[in-house]
Parts: sequence; structure tokens; C-alpha cells
Amino acid sequence: MTIDKPARTVFLVEDEAMIRMMVVDMLEELGFSVAAETGEINEAVKLAGTTEFDVAILDVNVNGKVISPVADVLKARNRPFIFATGYGTQGVPEDYRDRPALQKPFQIESLKQLLDTTLRGAA
Repeated sequence: MTIDKPARTVFLVEDEAMIRMMVVDMLEELGFSVAAETGEINEAVKLAGTTEFDVAILDVNVNGKVISPVADVLKARNRPFIFATGYGTQGVPEDYRDRPALQKPFQIESLKQLLDTTLRGAA
């Protein structure tokens, strides 16, 4: 009898509802489940401190606010995270330029590759 590994879980912060839905679809197609999702920075800070998940994907700019407070909480909890940005590495907060970043718009293959690399590094 084989025991299925539970799906890896993702915390997703993205302010554009259509993009968020598309990323959720990609994640589910890759076998991940979404532990929590939000498009609002204050809610993201709360969820970052209370939700259990394997990896987070953070939009760099959430309704004009930079994602740093959420990244700070995740760093303090030692949770791995990936930035999603349309601005290239220059868009990533300076303190976090060493973190993995997905260039928007991204394809499912690059999402899978970065998730695999990030989770391997966190193991």
C-alpha cells in the first residue's frame, strides 16, 4: 500500500484577482494546494504570521504598497518565499534581492522550476 504524500502548500499574495486565479490554477496543476491567498497587504501580514505552508509567492507591489512587511514576517518565521514581479530584480526590495524572483508574466514551467529549487533549498 502506498501512502500519498500530502500536497505541498503555498501562501499566495497577489493583488490582481485574475492573476491570482491563474497562479492558483497553475499551482493546483503542479500538485500544490493553496494554504491561504490574499490581495491585501495588512491581511497578508496577518496570514504570514499564522498560516502553515511550505512556500510563499509574494507579489512585490500590492496595491501600491511594497511587500517588505510580509517578507519580514516570513523571514522571521524562517519560511521560504519567492517574489513575483513585473519590474525585474530592481523591483524586489533591496534587503531581499538574494531571494528567488519570478519575472511576470511567467509560465507554469518557470513557476515549477523555481518552486522545486526553493523547496529543495529549504529542506
